[in-house]
Amino acid sequence: MMPWESYTHNCFPNVLINKNIEEIQYMAKTYEEINEKIKKGKAVVCTAEEILSIVKGKGAKAAARQVDIVTTGTFGAMCSSGAFLNFGQTKPKIRATEMWINGVEAYCGVAAVDCYIGATKQRGTDRYGGGHVIQDLVAGNRVHVRARSNGTDSYPCKEIEKDMSLGEFPDAFLFCPRNGYQNYNCAVNRSSRKIRTYMGVLQPHMKNAAYSGAGELSPLMNDPYFETIGVGTRIFLGGGIGYVTGPGTQHNPAPKRNKKGVPVRPAGTVAVTGDLKSMSSDFLKGAFFTGYGPTLRVGLGIPIPILNEQVLEYVCISNEDIVIPVVDYGFDYPNANGNVVAEVTAADIQRGTISIDGKELPCAQLSDLRKARQIADTLKTWILQKQFYISRPSELLPANRGAA
Repeated sequence: MMPWESYTHNCFPNVLINKNIEEIQYMAKTYEEINEKIKKGKAVVCTAEEILSIVKGKGAKAAARQVDIVTTGTFGAMCSSGAFLNFGQTKPKIRATEMWINGVEAYCGVAAVDCYIGATKQRGTDRYGGGHVIQDLVAGNRVHVRARSNGTDSYPCKEIEKDMSLGEFPDAFLFCPRNGYQNYNCAVNRSSRKIRTYMGVLQPHMKNAAYSGAGELSPLMNDPYFETIGVGTRIFLGGGIGYVTGPGTQHNPAPKRNKKGVPVRPAGTVAVTGDLKSMSSDFLKGAFFTGYGPTLRVGLGIPIPILNEQVLEYVCISNEDIVIPVVDYGFDYPNANGNVVAEVTAADIQRGTISIDGKELPCAQLSDLRKARQIADTLKTWILQKQFYISRPSELLPANRGAA
């Protein structure tokens, strides 16, 4: 920013500095105005796929005036996920130091009857883990709870064992330290042996590829500089309503971007939370990757309020605009973050094949695009039916931290 731009931005927060330095464009809308339109049933809402055709037909300026909210969605394995559960006090009281739910160990170093069950915690050598426990709970299944304690004067009970449904837990909420990666690797394997990874099975000599992401529907791709996403942003989470609590772990919105402003390497993430009792097993599903372990598939959708033309421009990314790094997991990835051997687009991946050094290879899409569309459509419906209002973040996510 030039000095006069910084002054204008700081003194007049509702002013947007245009790309042309002489022009100042006032924000067309506020969060309050958009919520008032939702309340009156006059809000115009579309999905991140629908906005592309609207802009193509009407132009960006007209679309920015007409459209109030663009909804996004993604559904895929998000390993940095879990749930805080309070299983209720006993008579006499217990301070649990060890605990298992359906045989999956939960962390008890929180409080007397609080625990955290992580999605990737595995039950012995079974193909079952914390993600499956969370799915069982939201599906209405009863789970077996066992807890132990050393016993103290104020907490003399040393062991409890009981079956519980989700409704019998006094408190239960999903808390995911890292969800919704803004971009991620497409994985290949150039070694001579088959390898099993969290991206699935990769065949030797680069016979296949794997990727997880929703392309132009991806929430953080539609707000690449975090103009609208931050602490307190209300979202679709696991089939219910949740909130962004801040930047997720490994949040690194790298400055290396393409001409559309889209990061071309793994970048931003969000930490999110929500009431587990309001969620659905349709959008929280346990999974198991051979050679990696259990995880949880999470449904995540974020509404993008169209405050001005700049925000509208950001949501107009297409699959052709999204550049994805291809990383060799056979040699490079175990040693570091991996060297990029090629770049492809989300459009290439969604066609089912990518080309590297003139070689065509099938690419598996690990995230569920059908579910991603369902999430974006559901969020749109909630807003149109006045069941969901947007929230102004108390603090936006960091937009540039670290190097690419």
